[in-house]
Amino acid sequence: MDLVCQKNDLVFGVRLASHALGTRSSMPILAGLKLEIEGNQLRLLATDLERAVRCEIPIENKAGDESIVLNGSVFNQIASHLPPDERISLTSKAEDGTSIQVRCGEVTFDLPTLPAEEYPEMAPLPSSKTASVSIAQFQRGLNQTVFAAKKAGQTTRLNLTGVNLVLKSDHLKLVTTDGYRLAMKTLPIQDTKEEGEYLIDGGILSDLDRVLSQLQADTVELYRGEGQLFFQAAGVTFMARTIAEEFPDFDRVIPKNNQISLIFDRKALLEALQRIEITAAEDSGAVSMEALPNESAVIVASSSRDKGEAEERVRLQNVPTEGIKIAFNASLVIDGLKHLASDEVGFWLAAPLQAALMEPAGEKIPDSDHGFLYVCMPVNLSN
Repeated sequence: MDLVCQKNDLVFGVRLASHALGTRSSMPILAGLKLEIEGNQLRLLATDLERAVRCEIPIENKAGDESIVLNGSVFNQIASHLPPDERISLTSKAEDGTSIQVRCGEVTFDLPTLPAEEYPEMAPLPSSKTASVSIAQFQRGLNQTVFAAKKAGQTTRLNLTGVNLVLKSDHLKLVTTDGYRLAMKTLPIQDTKEEGEYLIDGGILSDLDRVLSQLQADTVELYRGEGQLFFQAAGVTFMARTIAEEFPDFDRVIPKNNQISLIFDRKALLEALQRIEITAAEDSGAVSMEALPNESAVIVASSSRDKGEAEERVRLQNVPTEGIKIAFNASLVIDGLKHLASDEVGFWLAAPLQAALMEPAGEKIPDSDHGFLYVCMPVNLSN
């Protein structure tokens, strides 16, 4: 190996690929970052078998094509702390390829290599794309849904850790649920060639979000593989393995006939809930909301034996004709409110023990909130 490249190109590629390093895997080789030289291109690849990132940067190749694997964490740290020089060189130190020398400015690193033949192959990108979606809108969709999924390790039900991507001819739905709440975002989509449904771990899609945030591109292209979904933008490919479990029937969970409408100033309600949550019971986190017919305010309250009690009147933007008293785990409602940008938010209710639907409301809903809805299960105060 004997190559020279722009330092910024290498730092960019290493940083992107490092999002897929298998640092917690029982297979030591997955902690490696693979460098594949082909002509005047250096391909950087990392994978933990559940996700993979592949990107290419231009180089000046002074030798033949070659593949090596370096400790990914170490190489990423090196790339992040290189001196201010424009170029960097990588040169084999040993004839058998067991070490390389990295030089930038006045600093030199001699690094051992890992056995490249043990590194798993990343599946090739399918020949035809499935669809294209705006990166900005896709990232907003992830922001408004991933938070409502369980984290890996919190449950044995893998479908509750995933984001369900429902691809239709003209839109993409992102849906998550942890069993107590559901978040859904509907996005416009272009060039759909094939409809489908794909369940992907929320943590993996959070890594995809970080990768996309570093790319200068307007759209990301989706490709369907065997048990995998590929995302490609600006020459960077991200592979995500799909979860082989069926997602809950979310259409059945979304309330269709909730007649009671409560419209709040979003910020006022959020701040009230954060205050009233202080005295909520530890086990349920329950905060009640009581609306009375023809009253323009809702009483938000909580109480617990060891913390005390609190009550606050929160003004409504409308006057309901029906009354209701319903309770929620405050943190679940707060989460939903924090992921909205709208000035107003609407709650659609039916009965104290039926799920509530929360949506952005008002005359001027920001584009970033269009297509978002949030379903929250109530807490039974009689228990």
